[in-house]
Amino acid sequence: MAIEGIKPASQQDVNVYMPYYQGDNKRRALPYAIGLYKQGNLEGERQIEGSDSIVFLATWNISMLPADLTRCRMQFDGNAELSYEMTLATFEFVDYLITAVTAMSHKKTPDFSKVFYRKLLRIDE
Repeated sequence: MAIEGIKPASQQDVNVYMPYYQGDNKRRALPYAIGLYKQGNLEGERQIEGSDSIVFLATWNISMLPADLTRCRMQFDGNAELSYEMTLATFEFVDYLITAVTAMSHKKTPDFSKVFYRKLLRIDE
């Protein structure tokens, strides 16, 4: 997926989320992150150090209020046994999508941050 394939969110939608994000880079990516959020899924690859990358499909429910909860499900390598779920505030999930959108804007394969995976895998709990 390329960033050109994402329809940016309207200014009205962006304004609702704007107070949750600081910094010009995040705010520039926000319309695309919300647009991606509205699609309800993302296909990408997780880079594994010293190994081949692993493909994933992330899917989530859509709710446009930043404080609502979003349930995200990740399935790796098309294998149902490699599925994980987490629930988090929509504004927090959109923040993770900003990372993916930023990678896409640099012509990289979409992926989430290490912080996202630590939360998904409940490493810090």
